[in-house]
This record gives sequence, C-alpha cells and structure tokens, in this order.
Amino acid sequence: MPTSSTTDSARPAGGVQSLERAFDLLERMADAGGEVGLSELSASSGLPLPTIHRLMRTLVACGYVRQQPNRRYALGPRLIRLGESASRLLGTWARPYLARLVEETGETANMALLDGDEIVYVAQVPSKHSMRMFTEVGRRVLPHSTGVGKALLAGFPPEEVRALLGRTGMPAATDKTITTPDGFLAALEDVRRLGYAMDDNEQEIGVRCLAVPVPDSPTAAAISISGPAGRVTESATEKIVPVLRQIAVELSEALATPGT
Repeated sequence: MPTSSTTDSARPAGGVQSLERAFDLLERMADAGGEVGLSELSASSGLPLPTIHRLMRTLVACGYVRQQPNRRYALGPRLIRLGESASRLLGTWARPYLARLVEETGETANMALLDGDEIVYVAQVPSKHSMRMFTEVGRRVLPHSTGVGKALLAGFPPEEVRALLGRTGMPAATDKTITTPDGFLAALEDVRRLGYAMDDNEQEIGVRCLAVPVPDSPTAAAISISGPAGRVTESATEKIVPVLRQIAVELSEALATPGT
C-alpha cells in the first residue's frame, strides 16, 4: 500500500523538506512496481507537478531514477548498490535476535529475503547441538521448497505466485518437495490459516524448518529455525512458533526505530 505523503506536522525537527519528498517519491515508485508517470506520482503524493518534475530531474541527474523512452520514470541502477549494502546490514542487525531465537529454541536460526524470484539467506546463528543445520549466508534457493519462501509468498496474490513459479519452475529437491502450483497455493493457504510456514523434508530429507515473516519489514523478510525432524516435532513446533512470532515482531520494531 502506498505510503502517505510527508506533512509538515509529521516532519522530524530539522528535516529537509525536499529530501523527505524525494525519498517519499522513490518509495511510491517502488510501491507502484518501479515505474510511474508524473501524473500518477502527483495523484498519490498530493504534490504539484512542477515540484515533482524538479525533484525527478535531480534524482535522474544523480542516477537514482532514469527516464524511459515512453517518458515515464523508473528506479535507477545506483539504487542497486545501496540496496545490496543495506541487505547485508539487515542481516547484521538481525543477528542478536537470531541469537535469542537459538537460546530459546535450541535450533539454528536464519533470516532470509525475497530477492527477485529467489530466496537469499542473509544471516544465521547456529545451534549449539552437535547435530545442527547449516545454511551458508548468501545461499540462494527457490521459494517453493523452503519454509521462508512459503512464509514470504503467503502474503502475495495467487496470480503473482503462479507467475513467479512459472518463471522459476518447481524442481524437486527431495521426494517431499511440492512440484505443482496448485499444491503450493494450497500450502500457502495453510500458512495463512496457521500463521507460520513449515518445510517438512522438502529442501533436505531429515530436516524441518519453521518460518514466519518479519511484519512491516522494509523489504520482504522472514526468520526461521531449522533442525533435525526428530527434534522439530509437533510438540516442539507448538512451543517454537510463539517464540518465532514474538522475535519477528521485536525485530520489526527495531528496524522501524530511527537510529537502529
């Protein structure tokens, strides 16, 4: 949902109005899929066209926005470097929360983002058990076979999920992997009903993963625990899921706090 435009009453003391407006426009462009026209930005932000045009000229000159041949504006390539750096920092900020998750559940804790059509792991704190799961930070996997992928895609409209699955395909990592769009959409219904996602031997035989999204994260993110199926049992799941949800909320609040 598009964010509301910055008002004088909402502006922090000492804020620079033009800077706040520029970032507001960039976020509106992201909300709209990355490409918009000036009239759309004016309608959603309430700013006059001359003001938006002036800000866009500056953003284009800096490389953060580019003007397309059709005269519409698109997010520019210089934002990619900022986003990649911020994603790495997001994992750093999450580590204390993942460490708490390990302390309270005993299992390996992970944080993952949806990057394009793939899941990328950005942080991990390993379990203290001698038998534990390990996922390399930076590893990329397809969403259909992971708990974090289910947790993230459960918030997407079904047609967008089908389109993503059509682009990636649904190869089987194990004989438990869901390999049909209808089966995966049914699994996402279970995620919405239960409030958490599970990878039950679908990425690796003998491993279960429980995952929840980080609410209101600046980019689509989820946290999870993973462990041997013999430890991540049904009774263990009942104890772990509330902890996952609570830490996801606390992490969300920390990310939303200025200066965190």
